[in-house]
Amino acid sequence: MWSEAIIKMMIEGVGETLYMTLFSTILGYLFGLPMGVILTVTDKGGLKPNKVIYKILDVIANVVRSVPFLILLIVLIPFTRMIVGKSYGSTATVVSLTVAAIPFIARMVESSLKEVDPGVVEAARSMGAGTFTIVWKVLLVEGRTSLVTGATIATATILGYSAMAGSVGGGGLGDIAIQYGYYRYQTDIMLVTVVLLVLLVQLFQTAGTMIASRLDKRK
Repeated sequence: MWSEAIIKMMIEGVGETLYMTLFSTILGYLFGLPMGVILTVTDKGGLKPNKVIYKILDVIANVVRSVPFLILLIVLIPFTRMIVGKSYGSTATVVSLTVAAIPFIARMVESSLKEVDPGVVEAARSMGAGTFTIVWKVLLVEGRTSLVTGATIATATILGYSAMAGSVGGGGLGDIAIQYGYYRYQTDIMLVTVVLLVLLVQLFQTAGTMIASRLDKRK
């Protein structure tokens, strides 16, 4: 049962899963981090309150997060084809994962930045610091521990989404679990993919916890 071809397939599945997860997380933060910062800055009580901008981003984030990932993946098929030329495989899945990750990451960032002590922000303001300086040198620095913790949660969530994408030919370990565990009733292969997914989540969790611990100035 466990031939060289199967073992090679599992290794490739791990590689595809890591590719989808890490690439989607990076792209998600490329857009989600600025979105989270803008939500924080324009919210009531923020550095530059703007009800219109906040409401627009708030609605976008809520709508996208409200759509189950599998449905979102299907809805985005035309967009995915336009971007990468096909709607299946690991690269195509990255598009849907990124779209799903952006509002989730934005909310995580917003939550982390709002945890920063308002007194520190006011102190920076009283010394004449501008909005960009406060965001860059105060909010992001003071909230770095929470931001790393949020990144760990986001990565694990995106990993779970990548596994779901296997049900529609998304590639990776999720695809292997569906194709062999569900359609071919090869329970042993499905169990191994589950174990590998759990190990990957634990790996990300451990790495994130260690980094957050090192950045925590309270320790």
